[in-house]
Amino acid sequence: MSPDTTSAVATADDTLESLPRGRRVAGQDPAKRKQIIDGARRIFINMGFDAASMNDITREAGVSKGTIYVYFANKEELFEALIEDERNTIFANLYDALEGKGDVRETLIRYGIALAWKITSPTVLKAQRTVISICERMPELGVRFYERGPKRGHDKLAEYLERAIKDGRLAIPDVDLAAYQFADLCMAGLFRQCIFGYRSAPPTEEEVKRVVTSGVEVFLKAYGVGKGR
Repeated sequence: MSPDTTSAVATADDTLESLPRGRRVAGQDPAKRKQIIDGARRIFINMGFDAASMNDITREAGVSKGTIYVYFANKEELFEALIEDERNTIFANLYDALEGKGDVRETLIRYGIALAWKITSPTVLKAQRTVISICERMPELGVRFYERGPKRGHDKLAEYLERAIKDGRLAIPDVDLAAYQFADLCMAGLFRQCIFGYRSAPPTEEEVKRVVTSGVEVFLKAYGVGKGR
């Protein structure tokens, strides 16, 4: 690259960096965005959120500072994008379990196993720990994390429960509460042990199946009716 070209790139980068965040140009290249997110992922894993800087991410991703600010306004926005990227990958097709054929018991066991398995995975646990560690300083980040993740799953389950009630297969006076109860039953003893690092390894498939099956039986004893139990 010639000196003139280098100077032009540097000037463009400086201009982009100095723009007010509300006026920055949105990045349009999916490959470049992924390159930045992949670099951020490695930095956040190795250094943690607080210790990581945009300079660290810039170097790791192999892009200029001007380029990174075209795509992300700050470290917090980049972290949220990373979490969303991880969520879309890990939780892809999770809610399909609520759309399949089968009676209520079979459907709830299928969904409960998929949910518990994903929530206790090392990747999801790391993301949750990071959000918890910073949400006191940045509560809005915690709110968005909850709304786009746990709350979305809660609402999907509540929609399924409403359909089962309409079909006469469940009798639930408080669907919102029941949806929370179901999630807790499916991860009884597993989630807290994992999130606090009490366990040295993720739960096995057998453990997850045992906990979920038992949880569904308890749930149906409280809310199940007729053949749907």
